[in-house]
Amino acid sequence: MRTQNTARRFGARASVPVLILLATGAVLAPASPASAAVPGLVRIAATSVSDSADFHSVTATCPVGKVLTGTGYELNGVTGEGVVDDLRPNGGVATAPTAVTVGAYETEAFAGNWSVTAYAICANPLPGLVRVTTAGVSNSADYRSVTATCPVGKVLTGTGYELNGVTGEGVVDDFRPNGGVATAPTAVTVGAYESDATTLNWSATAYAICANPLAGLVRASTVGASTSADFRSVTATCPVGKVLTGAGYELNGVTGEGIVDDFRPNGGPATAPTSAASGAYEEDAFAGNWSDTAYAICATP
Repeated sequence: MRTQNTARRFGARASVPVLILLATGAVLAPASPASAAVPGLVRIAATSVSDSADFHSVTATCPVGKVLTGTGYELNGVTGEGVVDDLRPNGGVATAPTAVTVGAYETEAFAGNWSVTAYAICANPLPGLVRVTTAGVSNSADYRSVTATCPVGKVLTGTGYELNGVTGEGVVDDFRPNGGVATAPTAVTVGAYESDATTLNWSATAYAICANPLAGLVRASTVGASTSADFRSVTATCPVGKVLTGAGYELNGVTGEGIVDDFRPNGGPATAPTSAASGAYEEDAFAGNWSDTAYAICATP
């Protein structure tokens, strides 16, 4: 095992209630808040240099005039020896995100060359788009969980996280948007374990990319088979006619022994994504059964 070190708003405007007097004197009820679609959706990729350094980082930036709705990443050349501890959208509580930075460390000494790819899901500007941040407590506990929740009236389009105070010793195994097949997501929970025992104080930060209500926004999910295999992969696909704005994943049955090294939306610079794949390896040999769940946040294009 590696030695320890201490480095380191969318949619149309809500309709204003208007009272319209008819000739008969009747009054219409206030209009419901409007939802809008997601125009111009594409996936952008950027890959870091491939070498044997302990740490790799790369930023995927949306084309000029587009904004970031969701994120993704992929580790290349490692099969459980690397872990993403920084999946960080830019932006803020009053600023729409436009890029995502992915940072990854080796979890144990690895002599080969490897790299990291960042994926940015981008769309034409969405009214009300912002990035919300929630930071958890910093301590030396083996596990921590934190939830970032969208402001009231907004919905979740995408997700992000950051581990602070560890450099390869922590793994995110719960990166879960809420919602369902008929319910728009509004929050994301990040749960992380130590992959190696450490006395360091560390914390997790959850990022929620939020917008005004989107037409048809739902959360789809697919659960993979539970086995003792070293690797598993599962894909969550949007319902027919919908497109992917963001994603998430969850490992079940392992508590720090599994690493998601492939969190990949499909699509391209001219193609709207419609699914997200989650691929995971055992970080250490693990005899028990475990599974991987992929989540897709989907909306009307």
